Amino acid sequence: MIYKIKPLLICAVLIGVQTVSASAQAFSDPAALMKNSSVRKAFEFIKEIEPETIEEQIKITEIPSPTFQEQKRGLYFRDRFEELGLKNVRIDAVGNVIGERMGSGGKDAPTLVLAAHLDTVFDENTSLVTKREGTVIKLPGIGDDGRGLTLLVAIARTLKQFDIKTFGNVYFVANVGEEGLGDLKGVRHLFNDELKGKITHFISIDGTGLGVTTGAVGSKRYRVTFSGPGGHSYGAFGMANPIHAVGRLIAKVSEFKTPSEPKTTFSVGMIRGGTSVNSIAREASFDIDMRSVDPDELNKIDEHFKKNAQAALEEENARWANRGKLSIDIKLIGDRPTGSQSQE
Repeated sequence: MIYKIKPLLICAVLIGVQTVSASAQAFSDPAALMKNSSVRKAFEFIKEIEPETIEEQIKITEIPSPTFQEQKRGLYFRDRFEELGLKNVRIDAVGNVIGERMGSGGKDAPTLVLAAHLDTVFDENTSLVTKREGTVIKLPGIGDDGRGLTLLVAIARTLKQFDIKTFGNVYFVANVGEEGLGDLKGVRHLFNDELKGKITHFISIDGTGLGVTTGAVGSKRYRVTFSGPGGHSYGAFGMANPIHAVGRLIAKVSEFKTPSEPKTTFSVGMIRGGTSVNSIAREASFDIDMRSVDPDELNKIDEHFKKNAQAALEEENARWANRGKLSIDIKLIGDRPTGSQSQE
């Protein structure tokens, strides 16, 4: 069943950039496309090479590639894109690996970016040992986005194998900085710099599902830091405590009310602070993630959070008003807009 996503993507690629067969016949819909013998053979081919595709998927996933440390996996893709005959293969200023397959329509023709992300949520200390249980393969990152990356290779290989021509241009991109604090670093660079003004179509291959996503969940992520003079837990007792302030704010966050539709969520994911059990910390911080499919709801929870952050600061300072005051710093560490498009 895994291979089904590949014909779907091949079809999307070819329709998106106006496929032209060797006889110069153009195709603009799936039914017409499937009547072409080269395309039909291509679909059979990608089924046939599935065992090879799976092995390459494992090989790719076994290359460590945490966010901001994608270089080794990026070099693999640079070499692979060159082997597949893609043109102008390069690693751009932020680490994206790009290979071009130009169509017959020239630089002004429609341009599709087919992308999958190099980085994984797993850190450099994660064991990347493959385990097989029947037809099930267990390996951190094998789906997200080991599968997507492998499909870049499989699709480029298939187009080359059957010499399928397109009027439009196809850019194969293994992009960096998709996960967590990467904040879409690689894709932002494509649109704002490397391929600015060129992209007319964009498909991101992410995960193992067979669905097509036409909407994007927006998010706001902050690192909130409370700071103060700090001191000994006994000798300086009565001083405002950054860790207590963090606790106050997290308690407030836990009581937030959000709608189930449009789905809106929040989560404190990391907490930091303190150096010993017998001291009042000078600093404490936490990271919060807030998401919604609706921009208005995202703005509402964003503003509500900031008001509660200020309230937590004031409450902690008021509770221990006699010795030193805390300050707060709210740093935006992630900002992903919501978005949607027609499902047609």
